[in-house]
Amino acid sequence: MSEIAIQVENLSKRYRLGSSGTGTIVSDVNRFVARIRGKEDPTKKIGFVNDRTKKTNEEFVWSLQDINFKIQQGDAVGIIGKNGAGKSTLLKIISRITSPTTGQVKMRGRVASLLEVGTGFHPELTGRENIFMNGSIMGMTRQEIKSKFDEIVDFSGCERYIDTPVKRYSSGMHVRLAFAVSAHLEPEILIVDEVLAVGDAEFQKKCLNKMDQVSRNDGRTVLFVSHNMTAIKTLCKKGILLKNGMLIGDGSIDDVVNLYAENEIDSLQTSISDLNNRQGNGLLRFVDIKFYDLKGKPTSHFFVGEGVEIHVSYEADDAFFMSTKTTIDIDINDSLNNRVAWLSSSIYKKNIDADKKVIVFQVEKIRLAQGDYNFNLYAANDLGIADWIMNVSRINILYNDYYGTGGKVPEKQLAMVTDFSLR
Repeated sequence: MSEIAIQVENLSKRYRLGSSGTGTIVSDVNRFVARIRGKEDPTKKIGFVNDRTKKTNEEFVWSLQDINFKIQQGDAVGIIGKNGAGKSTLLKIISRITSPTTGQVKMRGRVASLLEVGTGFHPELTGRENIFMNGSIMGMTRQEIKSKFDEIVDFSGCERYIDTPVKRYSSGMHVRLAFAVSAHLEPEILIVDEVLAVGDAEFQKKCLNKMDQVSRNDGRTVLFVSHNMTAIKTLCKKGILLKNGMLIGDGSIDDVVNLYAENEIDSLQTSISDLNNRQGNGLLRFVDIKFYDLKGKPTSHFFVGEGVEIHVSYEADDAFFMSTKTTIDIDINDSLNNRVAWLSSSIYKKNIDADKKVIVFQVEKIRLAQGDYNFNLYAANDLGIADWIMNVSRINILYNDYYGTGGKVPEKQLAMVTDFSLR
């Protein structure tokens, strides 16, 4: 059985909204003395859960609350959750950038963190000098750093600028060099936040392959935060799900991603009846859109080739159905709002049913490439446009060995997955 690399016990982090002090010098001194003595903050108050969508008049908020988990050595763990869930705060505490309000983190081995662009770099030093400085901070000898130096520079692709102060680097160059340093200086624990999204697609793929190698072949522990579920599922075998600063999922990455999808359903598939960004005469109005797999399970994440049901609910005046040419259309757009698919009731020469109040589009096999896709809804008859709404909801497509060969289609290589064979 492998050793425990990270153990988090009863971890909580509380922030004071507004000013950082308590308001009086006496209270600030009492807080400082209590911290030195290892005692509880005497000015601490019970804070509210960190739900950034709700406004309160409270001074304190819990960014993390009572977090407990263990990570084995060599595990690649994905930490997922919506913005504001507490992911970055958790990584900063594990990286010892900030301290917890309560609880503790136990770790075995050296930690390398890549949490923000330029993390750990001194802007006035050159790339070469920053590599040696970071290695020294991690406890490596100059000879050990020199043995890795060429590999780091080659991976980063910054050889031409290695003797230039990093303050003149672009954000992409910062990330390239910072990841190369973090991954190659042999840390026992590698922590990477969403910062990789700054790099181009080719470099992101290169980083994911390196993290996979570090975890699988070198037996090192990787903590990876991303909103890209495809990248998370490709790299990680285990996952941790945070919501409003609380841990609500800890287990296999498939189970945690499914739990995340279930928790996202309410926010991604909320009623659209009150949206104002719509066009049309109002004879028909869309009120809801929901997504299901072919087993009837609601979800917003689908695998390439999986069946999808799209349920579109509407309200309509009798005048709308007096037309002999009624249609409801769905545009499916990629992340750049390019249309990649179009579903229309008119294709099937079928008028909208006045009694059902819902129309179901069933896609037996969705062959979109991995990524996020947005939906537009459109309804019209011979009197003109009745309702037209942009970006009402979205789904995430994950790759899952569609061809059954064990091979993975590289990202950005295609927009649609096509059936084919070789002879």
